[in-house]
Amino acid sequence: MRLRDANDYEAWEDFLRDYGPMLYRFVRSRGLQDADAADIVQDVFRRVGMAIGKLEYDKEKGGFRAWLFTITRNRLYTYFEKQKRSAGNTANDTAQLELLSQAADERNELAEQWELEHLRSLAASAMKRVEENSDPKTWSAFRITAVEGRSAADAAEELSMSTGAIYVAKSRVTARLRAEIKKLQQDEGDFV
Repeated sequence: MRLRDANDYEAWEDFLRDYGPMLYRFVRSRGLQDADAADIVQDVFRRVGMAIGKLEYDKEKGGFRAWLFTITRNRLYTYFEKQKRSAGNTANDTAQLELLSQAADERNELAEQWELEHLRSLAASAMKRVEENSDPKTWSAFRITAVEGRSAADAAEELSMSTGAIYVAKSRVTARLRAEIKKLQQDEGDFV
């Protein structure tokens, strides 16, 4: 219920931090220029602020994220509709407009991309938080083996650790990442 309180500045800062980059990447992925994408994201946030009090939130249905997706999709539709009417209409604008006009079926490309962007955002936030709270060597062991895909032997040599210690470090960071992602998913409902 935090965003419903317009004076809860911390809630709005958290919301902008957690959803801003995701929304921006999603909007940019539709082929918009930087300034147009930034304008749409700003308008989505404005509309959230105006309508958050009317949202009937059901955590089991993923209501908040679905609602945010609908607002974003509608803003994109309006953008491409205006582009279609202007002299600067392109084949991409027409294709995007047709895609946005489809029913909001979870299987369509737009909804899939929305979910993928959301998962990327969760993973990035979790990685940042876990890295900040991890021993640098432990994090490096994880990064080298899990992110860079190098062998435990390479990591052990580079970090002057045993191969066993590398496996333990990777396992611990992976467990912390899973827990952090789960926490972030549970915290999503706190915005409404």
